[in-house]
Amino acid sequence: MTRIAGMAGNRGRNLLNIADRRPGGAEVAVVLTTDEDAPVLEAAAERDIPTEVVPLAEELSRQEHETAVNDALADYEYDLVCLDGYMQILSDTFLEAQPTTLNVHPSLLPAFPGTDAWGDALEADVSVTGCTVHIVTDATDEDGGVIESEIDAGPVVTQEPIPVYEGDDAASLKERVLYEGEFRAYPRAVKWFAEDAVEVDLEAGEVDLPVDRTDEDGLPARRVVSSDRVDTLRYGENPHQDAAVYADYTCDEASVVHADQLNEGAKDLSYNNYNDADGALNLITEFDDPAAAVIKHTNPAGCATADSLAEAYEKALSTDPQSAFGGIVALNRECDAETAEQIIDSFKEIVVAPSYTDDALEVLCEKDNLRVLDVGELDGEPADRFTEKPLVGGRLVQERDLQSISVDDLEVVTEREPTEEELESMVFAWQTLKHVKSNGILFADGTETVGIGMGQVSRVDAVRLAAMKADEHAEEKDAEGAVMASDAFFPFPDGIEEAAAAGIEAVIQPGGSVNDDDVIEAADEHGMAMAFTGQRSFRHD
Repeated sequence: MTRIAGMAGNRGRNLLNIADRRPGGAEVAVVLTTDEDAPVLEAAAERDIPTEVVPLAEELSRQEHETAVNDALADYEYDLVCLDGYMQILSDTFLEAQPTTLNVHPSLLPAFPGTDAWGDALEADVSVTGCTVHIVTDATDEDGGVIESEIDAGPVVTQEPIPVYEGDDAASLKERVLYEGEFRAYPRAVKWFAEDAVEVDLEAGEVDLPVDRTDEDGLPARRVVSSDRVDTLRYGENPHQDAAVYADYTCDEASVVHADQLNEGAKDLSYNNYNDADGALNLITEFDDPAAAVIKHTNPAGCATADSLAEAYEKALSTDPQSAFGGIVALNRECDAETAEQIIDSFKEIVVAPSYTDDALEVLCEKDNLRVLDVGELDGEPADRFTEKPLVGGRLVQERDLQSISVDDLEVVTEREPTEEELESMVFAWQTLKHVKSNGILFADGTETVGIGMGQVSRVDAVRLAAMKADEHAEEKDAEGAVMASDAFFPFPDGIEEAAAAGIEAVIQPGGSVNDDDVIEAADEHGMAMAFTGQRSFRHD
């Protein structure tokens, strides 16, 4: 276990944060200060941390004071020294007698190395500052005089950027750098030392951090993302929530954030509009044939491919025209006038497409508040391998679900082999199901959706919902003879029984349940064909 000797000048908030969080299992063995009235002494005592006071005295030279500090710490066992507002320049009298000594400075060194880093950042009118954790090195000459250029010049261990906001003053910026910067960076550095993950070469002035590198799976040790605010939105998911949209200008992939809104005068996109439009765009890029999708609350209300875009849209809409009211339309081809005429036949919020004919634009712009987004070509490389979900206190990061299957990837497990038409429908259903919230079930006939059951806590209920949608909401089509796709395995045969009652004749699912044999037996009893993908397709966000 790593033990720390902390040296603070006043409140010692960084040291107390480290003591409370114990990064890497490290604990604070002692806190030393030069001021017997420093608030850190009482705070340390409340945590049962021993304290020492070594007052500054005019008659003592720098080296003599440091010798006194060394003596005060001599009875404690520790492996690391952490400074926190310890406003004394240290020389080798201290540094050579002690283990590695760390300090945190409230700027992104080498910028603003002085004692008023916050004020200097504001005066320089920078948009980003931050903090730096570095190894302390000797910044004095042989006589103990300070060499200004050597202050805070030791090897950098880690840094943390912090934005500077309009209206900031030195006090507000200082607080944000502390709580959002130093409280992240300093414990991180301590954790690395506690885990023996840091290699320091003082002669070369270098710190090697293998732990801070990307691992073999390509997942970064630290997720650092930078983006620029494009616009402040009217509100977030609900009117009581403030919101904004940010852009990554390095993105070459088709994106609703970078899309041109072609109908002048229409209202701007809302938070929910952006979210739904992004989901719609992600869905239609799955297909090479002309494809259309209607999205509502990030779930597909319908999706289809066909020989023409207009036909694909008609089939997608007819899956659930009731739920499609007020939805988002996405197309993977240039929108023509015939498709545009169908789109405006019922209320839609947004149309997303790679381009539009002049005639189509004329039709679409007849609707005052139908937002028309041109996202450009759809064949760009994925902008980022990863997606993320913020959590309170952190975030989850994963690779994007870019899986794509073909007929050759399927393992038929039933007595009846699927027909060629059913195999084609299985692949279409699986690629569409990726964009349905779990638990997700999708019924498809050919390459068009028939019924979709999404977001259920029970898989069999998702089957029932898809069957109800197909029976009550779909126009001029139903589940009879359709294919069913499930985003995860069936734990029991009941889902198959419900599907059979709805008229389903073929199933595509991951497989892998301990009850697979029972599920396959149920499919065989109903004359169904069933194929396993060997991979699931959960979508929980």
